[in-house]
Amino acid sequence: MLRSLLMGLVAGQRSMSPLAALAGAARQGRLPYDNAEARLLEHPVIAAGGVAMAAAEMAGDKMESAPDRTVFLGLLARTITSGFSGATLAPPRQRLVGAAVGIGTALISSHVGLAARKWAMRRWGQTATGIVEDALSIGSALAIANARPARS
Repeated sequence: MLRSLLMGLVAGQRSMSPLAALAGAARQGRLPYDNAEARLLEHPVIAAGGVAMAAAEMAGDKMESAPDRTVFLGLLARTITSGFSGATLAPPRQRLVGAAVGIGTALISSHVGLAARKWAMRRWGQTATGIVEDALSIGSALAIANARPARS
């Protein structure tokens, strides 16, 4: 369940990074469980779409007109992707709990991350802080998605 929680934290910052990272891990057969979510992410069109959406989100974040991540549509995207990611990473009989954990942490992380980003932007600007946040988000998502499963 830890991976569901951690991926929820990532989704709170960049909603599409979890999908891109999980798609890559699924294509390489590195997800901890064989489930419907993992099989969906293995599809080349779905995987490419996840990567494209993550790249577009990262590019859009640097624009002056970018809305806060806590607007309705931003939170909706985070709810969907964190729930899907949380379920993907949860043990077979705990998919619903994994989805709930992912969603809960993403929603909290969205608000905390926005406050931290606004503080950092006053000092270092929108583009620089966005690039750092991108690197942390995608790096974390890749590490979580590709971590070796714990031995049971």
